Amino acid sequence: MGNRWGIAAALAIVCAAVAAGCGASSPNSGTPQVQGPQINVPLRLADCTDWNKSDVSQRLGTVGALRAFAGGPTGSPAGHGNTLPDKRAYDLLQNYCDNFFARGFKLYKLYTRAAAFSPIQR
Repeated sequence: MGNRWGIAAALAIVCAAVAAGCGASSPNSGTPQVQGPQINVPLRLADCTDWNKSDVSQRLGTVGALRAFAGGPTGSPAGHGNTLPDKRAYDLLQNYCDNFFARGFKLYKLYTRAAAFSPIQR
């Protein structure tokens, strides 16, 4: 149970860091650099509407960017955030974003919340 509290604390730190980054002057500051095309909005702003408008290569690039973001340093004793296998992440986002009610859901929130409850990927 103690490990879950550590993960929850790490997730809270990551969410606070993302929220603080919203005031940055550059639209891509703080966005991980991942090879391949991504959805054409900053990662912190990408939502299910953007996911649905993008093609498969942009979606795969975005999954890679989400992995890099979520797996980055957390500032906690755990070191790095938890990630999902790319196929699982793609399927998760595809399934959520397929629903009309999810059109405004932020992709990074869907990803990091799912990863927090997954076995640690190294």
